[in-house]
Amino acid sequence: MIDLTTISKTNHHRLLRAARRGVTLFEVLIVLAIMAMIAGGVGFALLPRLQEARIEKAQTDTRNIRQVAMQYVALKGGDCPSVEGLIAAKELEAAEGGRDPWGQLYEISCETEDVTVASSGPDKQAGTEDDISAPKAAAGGEG
Repeated sequence: MIDLTTISKTNHHRLLRAARRGVTLFEVLIVLAIMAMIAGGVGFALLPRLQEARIEKAQTDTRNIRQVAMQYVALKGGDCPSVEGLIAAKELEAAEGGRDPWGQLYEISCETEDVTVASSGPDKQAGTEDDISAPKAAAGGEG
């Protein structure tokens, strides 16, 4: 017959040795690899949303800058203002320096009584399909 106390002592000693040994480097690397895969999957899923958010911000910025530029022209007259000129006149906040989410300056153009504000969009090239402007039809973009 098998002695149960001998088996439980043997198991107890194995558990104590395993607890003292700790975690192996291989086990740590496996956990890190799993965490990296999860983080990569989350990043891959959020990347398209980041681009959409940048486009939405540029659309909002072009509308806001257009309103400020129209008020500036109506109240102060004169030439068409630039983004830098509106910031210098303290009509626009200098926090972002008049730049779109891709780091390019917004362009303001004035024709008769209409003001157009445009961003060159994600490709940073003016006059392409992805340009964002206010009013929308001016640059044919997404604004």
